[in-house]
Amino acid sequence: MLSHLSVKNFAVVKEINISFESGMTAVTGETGAGKSIAIDALSLCLGERAEASAVRKGSDKAEIIAYFSLLDAPLARAWLDENELVLEDDANTCFIRRLISKEGRSKAFINGVPVALQQLKHLGQYLLAIHGQNTHLQLLKDEVQRKLVDDFANHHKLLQATAESYSTWQELAKELKALEQAAQQRTDREQLLSYQVAELDEYALGEDEFGELEAEHKRLSNGQTLLEEAQNSFYHLYEADEFNALSAIQTSIDKLSNLQDHDPALSPIVSMLNDAAIQVEEAAHELRGYCDQLEIDPLRLQQVENRFSQAMELARKHQVTPETLYQHHQQLTAELSGLSADTERLERLASELNEAHQHFLNASEALSKSRSKAAKALAKQVESQIRTLNMPHAEFIIEVTYSPDSKPSAQGMDSVQMKVSTNPGQPQDRLDKVVSGGELSRIGLALQVISRDNSLTPTMIFDEVDTGISGPTASIVGQLLRRLGKQSQVMCVTHLPQVAAQAHNQLFVTKTTDKGETQTHILALTEQARIDELARLLAGDKITPNALANARELLDNAVAN
Repeated sequence: MLSHLSVKNFAVVKEINISFESGMTAVTGETGAGKSIAIDALSLCLGERAEASAVRKGSDKAEIIAYFSLLDAPLARAWLDENELVLEDDANTCFIRRLISKEGRSKAFINGVPVALQQLKHLGQYLLAIHGQNTHLQLLKDEVQRKLVDDFANHHKLLQATAESYSTWQELAKELKALEQAAQQRTDREQLLSYQVAELDEYALGEDEFGELEAEHKRLSNGQTLLEEAQNSFYHLYEADEFNALSAIQTSIDKLSNLQDHDPALSPIVSMLNDAAIQVEEAAHELRGYCDQLEIDPLRLQQVENRFSQAMELARKHQVTPETLYQHHQQLTAELSGLSADTERLERLASELNEAHQHFLNASEALSKSRSKAAKALAKQVESQIRTLNMPHAEFIIEVTYSPDSKPSAQGMDSVQMKVSTNPGQPQDRLDKVVSGGELSRIGLALQVISRDNSLTPTMIFDEVDTGISGPTASIVGQLLRRLGKQSQVMCVTHLPQVAAQAHNQLFVTKTTDKGETQTHILALTEQARIDELARLLAGDKITPNALANARELLDNAVAN
C-alpha cells in the first residue's frame, strides 16, 4: 500500500508531505484547489511522461517521492527481486523518486537506483491503479469490455495460446505472400541459373586451376626459347672448352691461393671464390636437369590453350575476372539451391498455413467458450451490484459472439458487447445508447469493485468517479467504496458528502495566495474538522447548525455501518 507521498515544486505545490492510512481515504476540497495534484504526482511515479510545465514557476526542478509497503504486494516484491532492486535495509519497503527539470528533462529512481520509465510502468502496475474521471467513458469501447471479461475470467493461458497461434499463422501467411509475389521472378531466375550452372559444371574449373593453367600456358608457349636459353647458359657456365664461368673462377682461385702467403688479406677473397665456384657448379647441374625434363609438347600446348581460352570466354560472359570464375560458380550454385529450396518451401507452406489457421481457430473457440462462461457470471454480478445503486430494474448482459467470418486478431474471433436495460419493458441495448452519465459511472464502479477480486494491485485511486451521482445513490456508492476499502487501500477524490462520510480517513485540499504566490496544501482532518468539511459540502460556504448536525449524522451512520 501507499504509505507516504512527498511532493516539492510540482504545479502549484511548493512542498507537501502526506502520510496515508489503510482503508478508504476521501480527498475533498473546493473546486480548483488541486485535489487531483497528488494523483498527477503519483502518475509520474508510475511512468507517465513529464513536461516542463509540471515544475512550479521559479523553481529549477520538481521532486516527487512515493513510499510503498510491500507486505500486501507480492508481485511487486517479486519484480524487485528479479530486477535486483530490493532495498537492502528493508525488503518490505519500496520508494520511487521522480525528478523533472524546468527544461522538461526527467530522471526516475527505484530504491535509489536510476531506471527507465518502462521499468516504472512495469513496477507501478503491481503497486497502484488509478481510475480517472474518463475511466467510465472507456467502458464504451468494445476492446475495454472484452478486456474486462478476460480479466474476470483469468484465462491467461488461453489468451496466450490464441495470441501465439495467431502470430504463427500471420507469419506463415506473410511468408507465403512474399514467396508467391516473387514466384515468377524466382522461376525466371531459376531457369537462367540452371543454364549458367550447367555450363560452368560442364567446364568444371578447379579452385586454383586457372592460375595453374596460366602458368603452364606461359611455359609451353615459350618452351623452345626456355630450352635454348637454358642450354646456352649451361654451356657458358660449365661446358665451353675455350672459356666457361666455372673454369674462370677456378683459375682465379689457383692463382690467388699461391699469393695468400704474401698477403693474408687475400684469404677472404679466396674463400668467397670457393663459395662462388660451388654455387656455379650447383646452378649448372640444376640447369642440366631443367633442360633434360623440359618437354616441348605441341599437343599439350593446344589442350592448355583451349581450356585457357574457354576460361577467359566464360569469365567475359559472366562479367567476372578469370581468377574469380571458380568462386562465381560456387555462388551461382548456392543461389540455385536456395531457389530450389524456396520452391519446395512454397509447396509445403500451403499445408502448414492451413494447419496454423486451424490451430488458431481451435484456440479461438476454446477462448470464446471461456469468455462466454465468464461473461454470464460477470453480468450476473454486475446486475446485482447496480441494482443496489438505485437502478432497481436494471438488466445487464454481456454478449460474446464467435464468428469464423469476423476479422481475426490476436485476441480471437469474438465480439464482446455489454448491454443494459434500465427500465422495465425496455429492450437491452449497447451502453452508449441507453445509459446516462451517472448510470455509466455506477456500472463502471460496479465493474471495478467486482474486478477487484481478480486484481493484485493493493492500492486503488478513484478520481471523481462519482460524477453524475447524487442523493441516496451517492450514499450507496460511498458504502461500496468503504467495503472495498476493507479489502484494499482506497482513495477517492469526491465532492459528495455522502461518499466522503463513508471514508475511514479524510484529507482536505486547500489553496492559499500570499503576496502573489499560490500554494496548495493537503491536511489530514480530525473528527471535528471532518464534520465541518462535510457540512461545507452539504450547505456550501454558509455552514448552518442544521448542516453540522446532518454532517455528524452522516459520519455517525457510516461508522455504525
